[in-house]
Amino acid sequence: MDKLKIPELVCPAGSLPGLRAAIDGGADCVYLGLKNDTNARAFPGLGFDERQLADGVQYAHRAGRKVLMAINTYAHGDDLVRWTKAIDTAATLAADAIIVADPALMAYAKRVHPDLRLHLSVQGSVTSYEGINFLQREFGIQRAVLPRVLSVEQIENVLNNTTVEIEVFGFGSLCVMVEGRCALSAHASGEAPNLDGVCSPARHVHWDEREAKDGTWLDARLGTVLVDSYRSGEPAGYPTICKGRFDVDGKRYYALEEPTSLNVMEILPTLARMGVAAIKIEGRQRGPAYAASVTQVWRSALDALAKHGNTATVDEASLKTLGALSEGQTDTLGPYSRPWK
Repeated sequence: MDKLKIPELVCPAGSLPGLRAAIDGGADCVYLGLKNDTNARAFPGLGFDERQLADGVQYAHRAGRKVLMAINTYAHGDDLVRWTKAIDTAATLAADAIIVADPALMAYAKRVHPDLRLHLSVQGSVTSYEGINFLQREFGIQRAVLPRVLSVEQIENVLNNTTVEIEVFGFGSLCVMVEGRCALSAHASGEAPNLDGVCSPARHVHWDEREAKDGTWLDARLGTVLVDSYRSGEPAGYPTICKGRFDVDGKRYYALEEPTSLNVMEILPTLARMGVAAIKIEGRQRGPAYAASVTQVWRSALDALAKHGNTATVDEASLKTLGALSEGQTDTLGPYSRPWK
């Protein structure tokens, strides 16, 4: 059996308890952001202040694990201070890398903190090895997180034509797979995740109960846009336009994308054989219990892969756990699999 290079397991930490849960569950790396719009998950209650970040870095380093700090929104042209300060904080507190999308921030980090490792964020929307190699030459990026739009064959083509480490998403909620380019939230709320740090900002979300001939309904709106309506007692998801149900030609359905989660467990051996450096788990907006459960399942899978290679199998209990953690309790290989080709 050829020895596989086992990818690192990169897990979400939306809070200090979430970080500890991921580290204790077996994550090789955790990724996190500050409590401001320098990261793309700036929801209320999420993120780290400087003291929490220092504690988190120490906790991870004591366990021999890494902390990757997401500074992955685009800096406002008239005020770079919050973003450059975030980079300074990452360097001062010994984060192992920063995850960035904005070339201006890459340039600052290279100039001021040349020893700080740079990872290209998925928010950068770079899908080609030419783009990755350009950023390597100009700014010294050492890893690139690929957007969730490429097939396995396209990922392999990137791997074969770059020396930059490649990280791919392995599990978690999907968007409409236009990371770095989606304008749906900005259209409805005036705030974009790549500038303001949050998709569907909570302050623009409204829940309105109404009576109708067929019963009581709960309307979910983002700004003035009606995203979905739920019958009394029906489970209601957090309203994002991409996962809303809309009336189209007299039919009401998920017109853009159904709620589901990406899950690449079945092609994990293929990704390892290709040389993927890291598997990323989405979910900083979810709690410590999610971080603990999903990390433990993926740690077990990667350990089994290291021990058994292509003959490694995933037990039914683990698959059931992932199914319960999936959005809409369903999962998909997404663009990784294209059986119609």
